[in-house]
Amino acid sequence: METLYHQTNKQIQEVQSYMGNLEKTDRQSVHLLENELQARIDQIFNQLERLEILASKEPPNRRQNAKVRVDQLKYDVQHLRTALQNFQHRRYAREAQDRDREELMSRTFTTNDADTSIPIDETLQLNSNLHNAHRGMDDILGSGSGILNGLRDQRSTLKGTHKKMLDVANMLGLSNTVMRLIERRATQDKLIMIGGMLLTCVFMFLVIRYLG
Repeated sequence: METLYHQTNKQIQEVQSYMGNLEKTDRQSVHLLENELQARIDQIFNQLERLEILASKEPPNRRQNAKVRVDQLKYDVQHLRTALQNFQHRRYAREAQDRDREELMSRTFTTNDADTSIPIDETLQLNSNLHNAHRGMDDILGSGSGILNGLRDQRSTLKGTHKKMLDVANMLGLSNTVMRLIERRATQDKLIMIGGMLLTCVFMFLVIRYLG
């Protein structure tokens, strides 16, 4: 088991080294390297199946440790297979984009005898529509921002007006109080004057009657 374990571990390290060359390989040769890596990974999985069988036959005092070591190798190679698949998916996406771009650039323009017409590509039309939509959204957001600023200014103005109205109301309340006090004082003075006149008349009447 030890020989097969070290051989499998060495193969995993080699695959890890080759994986680092995927990004550097040219487009014409990258699929060859991918096929080679996939074949190496499949071979490692076959060896891991043999290692699992050998680990289960180890003596009881070494069996658990052997299974842990095999599981670690299995985890490493599964990680490598996932990394290879992710790289392939990215490459397929890039190639599809390149094909679409080349197809777009290779389209020819058509001419007529009466006039010359240049058909607008669907992708360019979509980009134009998106640009117009984004510009419309910017205009809407700008208008909304202006409205909010106007409302904020109006709110500040109303708050100031409300404060002034309260001040005027307070001043009017004070003036009304003063006026009421003045009117009350005038009424009292009038009553005092009338009372004084009545008392004077009564005093003169008494003087004339009893002293005359």
